[in-house]
Amino acid sequence: MLDSPLGAVQVVSLADQAADPEAFAQSFGGSFERYGFAIVRDHGIDEALIERCWAATRELFAQDEATKRRGHVPGGGGARGYTPFGIEIAKDASENDLKEFWHIGRELPPGHRFAAMMSANVWPEAPAGFRETFLELFAAFDAAGEKLLSAIARYLDLTPEWFVPAVEDGNSVLRLLHYPPVSPDAPGVRAGAHEDINLITLLLGAEEAGLELLDRDGNWLAVKPPAGAMVVNVGDMLQRLTNHVLPSTTHRVVNPPPERRGNSRYSMPFFLHPAPDFPIQTLPGCISEARPNRYPEAITAHDYLHQRLVEIGLIKA
Repeated sequence: MLDSPLGAVQVVSLADQAADPEAFAQSFGGSFERYGFAIVRDHGIDEALIERCWAATRELFAQDEATKRRGHVPGGGGARGYTPFGIEIAKDASENDLKEFWHIGRELPPGHRFAAMMSANVWPEAPAGFRETFLELFAAFDAAGEKLLSAIARYLDLTPEWFVPAVEDGNSVLRLLHYPPVSPDAPGVRAGAHEDINLITLLLGAEEAGLELLDRDGNWLAVKPPAGAMVVNVGDMLQRLTNHVLPSTTHRVVNPPPERRGNSRYSMPFFLHPAPDFPIQTLPGCISEARPNRYPEAITAHDYLHQRLVEIGLIKA
């Protein structure tokens, strides 16, 4: 375990997993159980690839509005392509988020059984090499996510491979996220307090100040990972699966200090989802007399995702 910028929230090195997978699982899973968050160094995603992705992301969002909107899919719920500024809103929030984003999903072969539930990707004409660059990043996130899910399985006393069939051909989404500059007196926050929908989120770009988590004592804690590290958090699907043993913690992105509000903020979260037909059913090991089952009825990942996308305004009921 490494020193943590948040005190008790674990900063772990994924490079340690191979030598002692049980110790890694306990450090990583323990931070998840206490905070719903962990910080992961040495995650294995190539730094040169990440730099190419940052450059392409900045170039993508620097294009004019008409060009970006060619990547928008009306009625698509933001599943793929471009979602314009100010559309998404946190559940139960009164103000829309101050962001625009582009979604990239899994590439499926023709005739795949999930084709009706997982939209085809939308690729912009520019920047050059965009498709190849971000499919490489998607695959790298997939690989890192598989290792982290193995640690979670160990922490929950499951077999290390328990999540492998659950996430095979999963409906994961890579989000390229741009928070444009805001005025010095801008009210509110860039992204309202919310929880993620998926199993786990792997986030690059949190070094830029603004991300905060709501601790269980009611205090907001700033998330400040070391340079190049990845912030990982529990999503609602994993919370439901574990009967809240692993909590999906509320988090937000606050406006920066007035002197920094003229700067854009970029981040790249990877929302790791199970396959659409995966049944989210409470794990027996997470049920006890002291912790009765909150979710006696199972729900497929596809149906759960649909419910939540309605709640945050990306699709209509």
